[in-house]
Amino acid sequence: MKKIGSGLAPNSNDRGICSLNVIVRSKGFPILCLHGHPGCGESMSVFTDHLSERFQTLAPDLRGYGKSLTQNDFDMTDHLLDLEALLEKLKIKQCLVLGWSLGGIIGLELALKRPELVSGLILVASAAKPRNSHPPVSWQDLAYTAIASLINRAIPSWQWNIDNFAKRSLYRYLVAQHTPSAYKYLADNGMTAYLQTSKPATRALNKALRQGYNRNEALALIECPCLVLAGDSDRHITAESSLETAQNLRDCEYLCYPNTAHLFPWEIPDQVLADIDRWIESHPQVVGRPNCLGAGGNGE
Repeated sequence: MKKIGSGLAPNSNDRGICSLNVIVRSKGFPILCLHGHPGCGESMSVFTDHLSERFQTLAPDLRGYGKSLTQNDFDMTDHLLDLEALLEKLKIKQCLVLGWSLGGIIGLELALKRPELVSGLILVASAAKPRNSHPPVSWQDLAYTAIASLINRAIPSWQWNIDNFAKRSLYRYLVAQHTPSAYKYLADNGMTAYLQTSKPATRALNKALRQGYNRNEALALIECPCLVLAGDSDRHITAESSLETAQNLRDCEYLCYPNTAHLFPWEIPDQVLADIDRWIESHPQVVGRPNCLGAGGNGE
């Protein structure tokens, strides 16, 4: 398999490797779960709580997020260096990669740069050429979002708060189904992840976006099985851009969930997890089981 350089912003100097904080759960074939922006390893619990029942899950805080904080500016390519070092440290020679939003883009880059490390890709609300349809943000949006977040943190999933503040806030672009489940995840994971996202991480992402990130032409080089999941009302990374990614991948299944947005794993977790389970069962090689579903693997 051919390796290809990263389409992310290039390194401008040697900043070294960041030792990532990582949540490792259970044993078995490893699944590397990569969060988005803002995010952290804990925000991937909707996946790791379920997948760790059968596999080993690794949920790192990417550089500049969660407990992997830095005061220094960095480039997006540094995430790849950190992940390569993490997998080497854990003696993992191959893993299934599940990436949400920015995590999906980093997963694509890892598969292009180090194809031997990636047995399969699950891209959630992500795209190789991400496009958005988010309207301009007003001061009222910010005010309602702050109020809704504080109340939801104190009283998770309170319907009065959802109806009076959240549905008028920026949350209306993040979720289409204002369910108690979605707001419980926002209270438990969302606000903490937002507060722990550093300015260098935001600057690194904005730099890559300004440069017009587009890896569609390189996707044919990815040979492993892929699953692309999208929400049809996603304003942050549109379903159309996710579909375009799926169409450019050689071995890919695409699913688009109606009446869901960018945080659809928190809106309809049971359906999303069931579809991931089904896809893994139909592609046993992605978890080290090329011959039969009952065989085990540990990625070593």
